[in-house]
Amino acid sequence: MPAGNMALAQSRGHARGALYGLAIGDALGMPTQLLTRAEVTRRWGPLLPGFEPAPPGHPLADGMPAGSITDDTEQAVLLARLLISGHGEIDSREWASALVEWEQDMVARGSQDLLGPSTKRAVSALLAGAAPGEAGRGGTTNGAAMRITPVGIAFPLGGALLAHVRQASLVTHNTPVAMAGAAAIAAAVSAGVDGAPVPAAIEYAVAAARLVDARLADLIGEAAAQARGRVAESVIDFITGQVGTSLATDDSVPAAFAVLAAAGDDPWQACLLAASLGGDSDTIAAMAGAVAGACHGMSAFPAHAIATIDAHGLHLADLADSLGDLRWGAP
Repeated sequence: MPAGNMALAQSRGHARGALYGLAIGDALGMPTQLLTRAEVTRRWGPLLPGFEPAPPGHPLADGMPAGSITDDTEQAVLLARLLISGHGEIDSREWASALVEWEQDMVARGSQDLLGPSTKRAVSALLAGAAPGEAGRGGTTNGAAMRITPVGIAFPLGGALLAHVRQASLVTHNTPVAMAGAAAIAAAVSAGVDGAPVPAAIEYAVAAARLVDARLADLIGEAAAQARGRVAESVIDFITGQVGTSLATDDSVPAAFAVLAAAGDDPWQACLLAASLGGDSDTIAAMAGAVAGACHGMSAFPAHAIATIDAHGLHLADLADSLGDLRWGAP
């Protein structure tokens, strides 16, 4: 195989790794979301051992079996499909309608895992006639960042990437902090797809966030710097005690990059570590998994984890390949 084709094949493996990493982190964090760190430790010990079923009576995930995905993966898949069908462009009202239809389907399935507060409020306003740029002005939570990975796969670093981050986010999260969080994740994923190691991807994330919200950029950089070199329990204590694990962008996005700084050379370990945090652990693990997977490629995850995600029938490899076609052009 010519060198150029080999490099492209490797990059496509990294694109697949981003989507699989997102879904793996999400599924690992499914049973621990909303629990306190103490509750996680009491049930599973200091570090989650792998995919686990939701505990009985869980407020969002009651009855969900081990390996189940949540809204993080499902909304990222929605965005990926919209990008592909729109040849890289996102129509705001079509995006809002897709989110509403997704929630209606979740209700029909009996799920309690529905649209987050910022997204629900913005979509309702948009469908009631608000302009796309106005509907998301109150959105400061992490919904934009949790589902932005397809944009990072589809576009290389640069102005086009940031323009599409804005296009994908403004409908529901048109605030500097939420946009900066989404820009950070998208830039880190995009850098990873191009072959950047985790430390470099974090630097690209900080730089992208700084173009939108300097405070969040500082929080990401500080969290990553202080987490680097810590062992698992130490970094978990640091994140839960000093960074935060709530659904606020300025908690969860720095938390994801702290996880990456501590365990970025092992994507599976990064996902387990993030899932063990409690709080908004499914989203933190999804974001950390997406970046780690982009930097290391799909083959860095255990085969059983890939098989667990493939059982959902999402065809993530095909989606990643189609998003890669937007980035590199169809073969």
